[in-house]
Amino acid sequence: MYYYVLNRGDDVSERLTETFHRLAQQYDMHINEQSPDIVLSIGGDGTLLQAFHRFRHRLEHTSFVGIHTGHLGFYADWKPEEIGQLAHMMGTYAGDLRIVKYPLVEIAITTKRGTEKHLALNEFTLKGVESTLVARLNINDEPFEMFRGDGICISTPSGSTAYNKSLGGAIIHPSFDAVQIAEIASINNRVYRTLGSSIILPQHHHCDIYPRPDQNLLLTLDHLSFQCSDVVSIRCMVAEEKVNFSRFRPFTFWNRVKEAFIGEELE
Repeated sequence: MYYYVLNRGDDVSERLTETFHRLAQQYDMHINEQSPDIVLSIGGDGTLLQAFHRFRHRLEHTSFVGIHTGHLGFYADWKPEEIGQLAHMMGTYAGDLRIVKYPLVEIAITTKRGTEKHLALNEFTLKGVESTLVARLNINDEPFEMFRGDGICISTPSGSTAYNKSLGGAIIHPSFDAVQIAEIASINNRVYRTLGSSIILPQHHHCDIYPRPDQNLLLTLDHLSFQCSDVVSIRCMVAEEKVNFSRFRPFTFWNRVKEAFIGEELE
C-alpha cells in the first residue's frame, strides 16, 4: 500500500507523523507523494481540507483518513493514542478497503476571462467586499429571487455541519446527493425580499448566481479565498465526483454530529 501524510505542523502532529512512518515500515507500507492509495490527515478539519484540495486531481483513486489532534475533528475517525491500531489495520487489511463516499459541490465561475470549475468538500461562499452583495438567483434556469445581503453560502451535506449550520441551515446526511444554499444576513423589508431560509437542491438541479456587474467580491472555497471583480455568473450543483474516506471501523455520521455539538447526555 502507498500512503502519504499531511499534518498541521504543530509539535503533536509532527511527532505523530514520525510515529506513523516508523509503524508503516513494519507493515510494508510505502510513502508516495504523487499517487498514494490513502492520505492520512493529522490535525483538524482544516488539515483534511488541505489534503483534499492537494489530491483533488485523483479523487477516484485516493481515500482519506483523519487523526484529530485538536478539540474537534468532524472528518477524523481516530485519536492520537490510537495511531498504532490504525497503522495495524491499514497494514493488515484483507481484500478491498471499505470506502464511504461523500458528495461534493461543483462551482463553475464564469468571468470575463472564461469559466473555471472547482470542487468544494465543505462549502463555497460569495460575499460583497465594500458593499452589500446584490445578485440574482436562478434555479434550473428559472428566475427565483434578487438577493441583497452580506453573502451566500453553498454547502455539501458533510459541510452542512460547518458554516451552513451557523447560518441556521439544516444538517444533511451525506448519503443524500444534494447541495444547500443558505443566506448570510439577507435584507428583508417591504422593498427587498428573499426566501429567508436555506434551499436544498438535489442532484441534477443547479443554481445560477448573477452578481451585479463589476461588483468587488470575496469568494471562498473551503479554506481558500480570493477576490474577483469581473464575475459574470456562478453555477453551483452536485458534482459528479465524490470524496472517498477509508473506514477501518464503524463511526456513523450521527455519532460525529453528537460528539461535535451535543457531547455527553445530560441527566
